[in-house]
Amino acid sequence: MRIDKYLWCIRYYKTRSIATTACKKGQVKVNGDVVKPSREVYAQDIIELRKDQINYKLTVNDIPESRIGAKLVDIYRTDNTPKEQFEAKELLKYSKDYYRKKGAGRPTKKDRRDIDDFTDDSSPNEF
Repeated sequence: MRIDKYLWCIRYYKTRSIATTACKKGQVKVNGDVVKPSREVYAQDIIELRKDQINYKLTVNDIPESRIGAKLVDIYRTDNTPKEQFEAKELLKYSKDYYRKKGAGRPTKKDRRDIDDFTDDSSPNEF
């Protein structure tokens, strides 16, 4: 089976074209070599792929006939990814500045709604 199709079948990529693009960009290695999307995969091959800033390491156990359910993925591959890879991604979440600094630029739609809610609540009701 082709490497792009295999990665799609075991649900590492949502579409086969995304898997093909990842192979073309050099994000997928089989047995240490960067591969093209048409490279055949066999049992006991070691696949290294970079996705979402995590370097996954997989061992091919078997080749599926077609795309499989999420519960059956472990039958066809063994995940040898070190735990440090996932911990590093968690640390990146905390280090990123998800929100703009106060006073920098126009208020967002959420900011405007918060301001409107605040000003509506603080004024007395005129009934």
